[in-house]
Parts: sequence; structure tokens; C-alpha cells
Amino acid sequence: MMFEPLRRYADFRGRSRRQEYWLFSLFLVVIYAFVALVGTLVSPPGPNGEPGGVFIALVGILALAFFIPSLAVAVRRLHDTDRSGWWYLIGLVPLIGSIVLLVFFVLDGTPGPNRFGDDPKGRGNPGIMER
Repeated sequence: MMFEPLRRYADFRGRSRRQEYWLFSLFLVVIYAFVALVGTLVSPPGPNGEPGGVFIALVGILALAFFIPSLAVAVRRLHDTDRSGWWYLIGLVPLIGSIVLLVFFVLDGTPGPNRFGDDPKGRGNPGIMER
């Protein structure tokens, strides 16, 4: 479940459960922490405390690698709550936007099918057992 967003790398269709979204978010935090640790050890800070070049390069590569899967799983999570992926742009509104997105990501998905697909938990879908 944690690596499902990597398998669905650029799939913006369908729905994602809270579990998929939050486990992938946890995975990213662990990866970023590990890369930050390695980058700091390999490339110590400069004389004024600025991060070293290796650290900046590692974090930049990581951010590029995970940008699309992070966006895709966030859009699918919004779809699970029967909201368009365009709602993700509300995160651009300082403070309030992040709080609104957090609430959307924490809410349970729409039971049964919605306009974005079948319920990933199988509620209201005949013949699909809950995972």
C-alpha cells in the first residue's frame, strides 16, 4: 500500500484511500530525512552555515523524482472525497489553504461509487470485498 503511488506514478484517475495517502507521505518523510542525513554527512555546511552542494543536489533530485507521484496520490485522495483535483490549488493560499487540504486528506472517502470511480474500500460495490 505504501508503494502503490509509485506503481501508479502518473495516474490521476480514480481514488486513493487515506491509508495509501498517509503511508506514502510517511515514506517520503523517512526518505527525505535519510537523504538529509546522508547529504549533511557527505557534504558539510559551508562557512556561513549554508547547505553543501551534495545535500542540495540530493534533495533537488529527490524532489523532482517524487513530485508527480505526490501530486497524483493527492489528486486521487481528493477524488475519494468527491472533490476535483483542482482543489489541490487551494494549498497556494497561505495557511488557510494548507489547513483546508489537511482536512480534506483526513476525511473519510465517499461511501460507494462517486464520479471518480468505485469506492477503494469496496463499500457499495457489489462483489468487491473490503481490503
